[in-house]
Amino acid sequence: MRKLVATEYLTLDGVMEAPGEETSLGARGGWSFLFSNEEHSKFKFDELFTSDVILLGRVTYEIFAAIWPSRTGEFADRINSLPKYVVSTTLEKAEWNNSHLIKDAKRVVEEVSKLKQQPGQNILIYGSANLVHTLMQHNLIDEYRLMVYPIVLGIGNRLFKDGNSMMLKLVETQTFSTGVVVLIYHRKE
Repeated sequence: MRKLVATEYLTLDGVMEAPGEETSLGARGGWSFLFSNEEHSKFKFDELFTSDVILLGRVTYEIFAAIWPSRTGEFADRINSLPKYVVSTTLEKAEWNNSHLIKDAKRVVEEVSKLKQQPGQNILIYGSANLVHTLMQHNLIDEYRLMVYPIVLGIGNRLFKDGNSMMLKLVETQTFSTGVVVLIYHRKE
């Protein structure tokens, strides 16, 4: 059985919105780039290469699909070649290489559960706040890899919303020289 891993960039106040680009946060978007270095790159590289499926919500998919197909190198080649499952009720087609749409919102839990039952490596969810919130409600996320950045935004979409209730077990920590802390949690049964 595959493990479903949510990998998230978070500010100290729990904001996960716009770590790499401007959105509703305006000039506050792109905050993760202030802390990028080789440690960060190695962590993301290792994470991607222990996964063989990517699961994305529409917004994150559109951002990634606009960036990754034109990039080259080992990381880009890997992310471009992996199967990608996109949860969206509004996208008509997913044109990025090896992308598959999950259009029926009522079947998301069922489809993700089926993916988890297949043999293989991890299923990796990047960003995708709405999708992650849905999967949290159904206890489908097995591991949370939270990269916590030493910055407070005060506004933005947060990973944990009012009403989210769960117990997590800290299984690993890592501190980068930039002050970014990686916290890896498993869902407590």
